[in-house]
Amino acid sequence: MNNKKGYVSFVLHAHLPFVHHPESEDYLEEEWLYEAISETYIPLLTNFKKLEDEKVDFRITMSITPPLLSMLDNKMLQKRYIKYLKKHIELCKKEVVRTAYDERLNNLSKYYLDRYTSDLHIFKDVYECNLINGFKHFQDIGVLEIITCGATHGYFPILYVNEKTVRAQIAVGVQTYEKYFGKKPRGIWLPECGYVPEADKYLKEFGIQYIITESHGILYADPTPVYGTYAPIVSPNDIVAFGRDIESSRQVWSSINGYPGDYNYREFYRDIGYDADYEYIKPYIAHNGVRVHTGIKYYRITGDTENKDYYNPTWAMDSVEKQAGHFFDSRQAQINYLAPHMHVPPIILCPYDAELYGHWWYEGPDWLYILFKKIYYDKCDFTLITPGEYIDKYPEIQESTPCRSSWGAGGYSEVWLNTTNDYVHRHLHVAGDRMVELANLFPNEKNKLKKLALNQCARELLLAQSSDWLFIITNGTMVDYAKKRIKDHIGRFTKLYYMLKENNIDEEFLKDICKKDKIFPDIDYNIYK
Repeated sequence: MNNKKGYVSFVLHAHLPFVHHPESEDYLEEEWLYEAISETYIPLLTNFKKLEDEKVDFRITMSITPPLLSMLDNKMLQKRYIKYLKKHIELCKKEVVRTAYDERLNNLSKYYLDRYTSDLHIFKDVYECNLINGFKHFQDIGVLEIITCGATHGYFPILYVNEKTVRAQIAVGVQTYEKYFGKKPRGIWLPECGYVPEADKYLKEFGIQYIITESHGILYADPTPVYGTYAPIVSPNDIVAFGRDIESSRQVWSSINGYPGDYNYREFYRDIGYDADYEYIKPYIAHNGVRVHTGIKYYRITGDTENKDYYNPTWAMDSVEKQAGHFFDSRQAQINYLAPHMHVPPIILCPYDAELYGHWWYEGPDWLYILFKKIYYDKCDFTLITPGEYIDKYPEIQESTPCRSSWGAGGYSEVWLNTTNDYVHRHLHVAGDRMVELANLFPNEKNKLKKLALNQCARELLLAQSSDWLFIITNGTMVDYAKKRIKDHIGRFTKLYYMLKENNIDEEFLKDICKKDKIFPDIDYNIYK
């Protein structure tokens, strides 16, 4: 491993907003989790296991965010996921009968039946409903570096108006990580890669060594980094920053010439939820009768036409092989070009949303598997590494302050602050200030009921601060749901705030929201003092 000219570091950001509705099974948004488990998390774990069994030494880094950890650990959501799988298996069995007239289609329906049946077996029997332990196993054997994130993916470049709210996001993020992984996280995926220098001192306070940032956060750092994004920099507060490599990202992400657009790959948007006869598909779509994705997709991308061809898993695997080879050759060329100009080996950092692999790009987890085997077996001048390992090997790092920045369109916060969602921020700021006020009004409260209310206030504030709601409003996808969540959490917080101030707590109301917003059981509101 030591005589390599350079390194490639994959960082997958596994995150979903906290969606938990014990009061009803009608929330379609709950299926975000179930889809991600079936299409991303189980396939990743399965491929890691294959690599382990085949004794392939690989490295990958994943942030598994606190809301996602809380949902994966939630008994009700685990039960509902099993129910979701059983319903899918029932639909697949009907599909096997319905598609008997066409051999190609029939083979695909059997493929989906096998796939969902296998998910049920893996989830229940292999992992005993505990996927967190699945990921922890790979961290324990040294091939996966798991890092943390802000408690609820709160967006630091806007929250830092009240720095205590940023400190709380970091504190709860670190605590949640320790609870599940039994040690302190070395790194953090800044929510939305949003960097502000003001957060550094809190990252340091909670033992974070490194952050992942967007390319221009490094390229416009002060002073200008000698090696651009090909080596980390360290801020005056001693936080190491790794920046996204633009070239490798484009090859994977780009909708025009990125790998996921290959004609042999599965078409995400063509789903039997929209194609099948309405009465037939009705039991498997939304409760209110709206057609939605079922996950059973029979077509491949086949160009911009209505007459798409059927998906062929064998052809898709051919494209996976080809593109793993292309990525491998591109990194080889990139590193051979860079290495002679640097006094440390270059690191090519490849950060992506984990859900790109499997959910959006169905074949993505297989692509990673093939690529990692290739890097292990084929002759090449680079190897895989985690950011933590890179810091340990090459601790001499240029000091420079990263530039305020984010990822997303425009690169400077406009996704999270624009005319569609700007009204939200004043409410978040007022609630943040009030939370600090409560923590100072009731220091180390002994009264059980008040303490419960104060801790629930902290939860409601954190849940309202999730950057996902702002993103959804900008994107125009599930806008009503996102607006409802902001309104609910701010409303619950404000009601509790006045109850505490007036010393008149409605126990029934408190009990009800504690059940609904059941996250961070060990939270201590005193972090806002």
